[in-house]
Amino acid sequence: MSLPDPRPRGIPLRRMPATAWARQRPTWRQATPAVIGAALDRALARPSGNWYVLAAASEVRPGRPFGRVVAGTEVVAWRGAGGTLHAAPGACPHLGAPLCRGAVDAGRLVCRWHGLALDGRGFPGWTPFPAHDDGVLAWVRLDGAGGEEPLPRPVLPERPHGAPAISAVESMAGRCEPEDIVANRLDPWHGSWFHPYSFVGLRVTEVPEGPAPDPDRMVVEVAFKVAGRWGVPVRAAFSCPEPRTVVMHIIEGEGAGSVVETHATPLGVDRNGVPRTAVIEAVIATSPRPGFALARRAAPAIRPMIRSVARRLWRDDLAYAERRHLLRTAEPTGG
Repeated sequence: MSLPDPRPRGIPLRRMPATAWARQRPTWRQATPAVIGAALDRALARPSGNWYVLAAASEVRPGRPFGRVVAGTEVVAWRGAGGTLHAAPGACPHLGAPLCRGAVDAGRLVCRWHGLALDGRGFPGWTPFPAHDDGVLAWVRLDGAGGEEPLPRPVLPERPHGAPAISAVESMAGRCEPEDIVANRLDPWHGSWFHPYSFVGLRVTEVPEGPAPDPDRMVVEVAFKVAGRWGVPVRAAFSCPEPRTVVMHIIEGEGAGSVVETHATPLGVDRNGVPRTAVIEAVIATSPRPGFALARRAAPAIRPMIRSVARRLWRDDLAYAERRHLLRTAEPTGG
């Protein structure tokens, strides 16, 4: 597949070769468990500094608290005076009321049971967690859950610098662990087979070799399907800046510089003891095309479409991740 001229000339659509789904080139020989497993091991060995993605930054709105269980820890987040992000234990230190159902007044978190007002400075028996707002995502640091050497801020991937962008965040949850989500993303070979409605002609052109490759990335050439045989070809690189994040950077083609970040946040276990993990995917799209300025003005209408595409992909990919978790945790059967 030849890539388009990186300069934004004309319409980026290309007519792709007519290939029936079953007549695609098989990719199972390249998608070896050893290659995927080695990439996963390298990702899991990287430090996170105990930081977890909590939600889209826009979900923590001024004037109301936001609650989520992260790594088995009940967390409440809210905006203080000036919009500063705060995060803390989700149970009121008085009698344990759910603070996510409280109120925010003048930057303080107010419990609805008895009116205890709390702020970012804490209260006896109630110590806020470090929090970070990167402009797209809200993060919380849970040192008790992470058990690593703490870092002052999350390990963030490279994003478009100084260029206008549209960002959208979608979140779903599945019955698996973060490593199953990461392993799914470190298997780009499944793209055209498992998601034929979105990808055409996917080919992996670069795979890490050796114990510590630099850069540690996988590179693919693929066309994002638009309609019928029409698609937008790009070259993309997959990498892991930390153990619960896989990033896809568009390095050539339409939208070069755009980023798709897939973050896996452990939630806890369900009533049957099965772990649950949230996939929080952030798309940060940019383009040098003059028409992108119009797209940015239409961002409120475009974001739901981006989220819809992510939901469709992750409905399938969560099934993949859940199946992986089931297989690797299944009790061995006697023979």
